Amino acid sequence: MKPIIGISTGYDFDDKTYMLKENYIMSILKAGGVPIMLPAVTEFDIIQSYTESCDAVVLSGGGDAHPSYWGELPDKELGEVNPLRDVFEIELARNMIKNRKPVLGICRGCQIINIADGGSIYQHLAGKLMHQQKAPRNYAFHVVFIQKDSKLAALLKTEQIKVNSFHHQAVKIPGQNMKIAACAPDGTIEAIEFNGPNQFVVGIQWHPECMEDVCADYLFKALIDAVSMQNNDSTDKP
Repeated sequence: MKPIIGISTGYDFDDKTYMLKENYIMSILKAGGVPIMLPAVTEFDIIQSYTESCDAVVLSGGGDAHPSYWGELPDKELGEVNPLRDVFEIELARNMIKNRKPVLGICRGCQIINIADGGSIYQHLAGKLMHQQKAPRNYAFHVVFIQKDSKLAALLKTEQIKVNSFHHQAVKIPGQNMKIAACAPDGTIEAIEFNGPNQFVVGIQWHPECMEDVCADYLFKALIDAVSMQNNDSTDKP
């Protein structure tokens, strides 16, 4: 059977609407997975059910996380926060990692993985390099340098790619089980990954679901393949 891939959704408090861009769905379908939308909730038992039902999870992009999660007060440059998404996605990320299930965090999702693992976030990037491009979403805007010894380099089959960019926050200090996997030319952390063998937890700041290149395909295919590897590891255990 094809693996079930849960995708976290946005939530509009005014319209009482759960939202997810089609690109995420199509990327999972193309990679060979079965996408399902996960409405944000705060009930632990439902989050646990999501964890048990999904073979892997994609934490989607969105707004800012509240800085109280890493012990800071809100900066004047902080964007819109969504308390429901914060509670839900941080708990979901922790559950998935604890249960050794694959996780791919995209943009906000990268930051959520890091927060869930005890790391911190820059509330606003103040450097000169533009990280919020004024260009089509599928346009590769700036280069990213990938760590030579990283899992990300192995799965993308390269140490340098060009990516799109739509963020004003980024990882400051990696979580206790995370390591830096890629950086922008200005030193901004563009990707993190789980610092240990046999567990697929990757966070990236760009939006591969919008890109039309082989590296985007590699990322989503790697998520699907990680499910098979995880299942094989579980089967091999006595």
